[in-house]
Amino acid sequence: MTPDATRAAVRRLVRWFDRDGPDLPWRRTRDRWAVLVSEVMLQATPVARVLPYYEDWMRRWPAPGDLAAVTVGEALAAWQGLGYPRRARNLHAAAGVIAAHGWPAPARYEDLPGVGRYTADALRCFADEQPVLPEDVNVRRVVARRFPEGWPGAPHGRSWHAGQAMMDLGREFCRARAPRCDDGCPMRAGCPAADAGVVDEVTPRARRQARYEGSMRQRRGHLLRALATDGRVSVGSDPEAAATLVAEGLADRRGAVLVPAGSAA
Repeated sequence: MTPDATRAAVRRLVRWFDRDGPDLPWRRTRDRWAVLVSEVMLQATPVARVLPYYEDWMRRWPAPGDLAAVTVGEALAAWQGLGYPRRARNLHAAAGVIAAHGWPAPARYEDLPGVGRYTADALRCFADEQPVLPEDVNVRRVVARRFPEGWPGAPHGRSWHAGQAMMDLGREFCRARAPRCDDGCPMRAGCPAADAGVVDEVTPRARRQARYEGSMRQRRGHLLRALATDGRVSVGSDPEAAATLVAEGLADRRGAVLVPAGSAA
């Protein structure tokens, strides 16, 4: 594709988002905290599953200081069922840093606990509206297929819209499995990968996820659910999983029982 054609494709993508982009609660704000919470929750988790957790979380803790004022155990209890609880621990730690010292400069977002390159770019784009494209696995896939010569940038002042549009395109049409190239994809016309019939071949390969059934992740989840429900659980019910939770600060040990992290019990 020529540079002009590539830029025209991005303009078409933004127009599609303006017309059809779904109304999501974190899209109604440019508040850094709201954006950070949504991005952490959305890591490896579908939008539909995140929505009720996000809304409940923001009602409870609408600012970093609100979350920093409670124990990490309370944060983990509210997170229960969303998966990957280390995310909640990191979010609680980040809230503590922000409450104590304020937000770092945008170039230093990665200094916050649990914030890597993608999340930092998401904050810069979706909160600060800087001309940055946050590239998660979905966006990398769209870039590889639709913009193989690299992302050309968004129209001036439209980086937020372009970033959100790329997320939606990857989720709804340019999917990893069974991509909907000829089923209404708004970017099908002129797509290099689809035109050449090499959509699968150019798709970046995702790391294969380990089996969940019987895994340590599942065992840890059982213990965390019991903590959220009962407030304590016997270490002896799964000593190995219990030790990993304590080591990662997701629970505290009191003799022969686990209690929520930060609990005075």
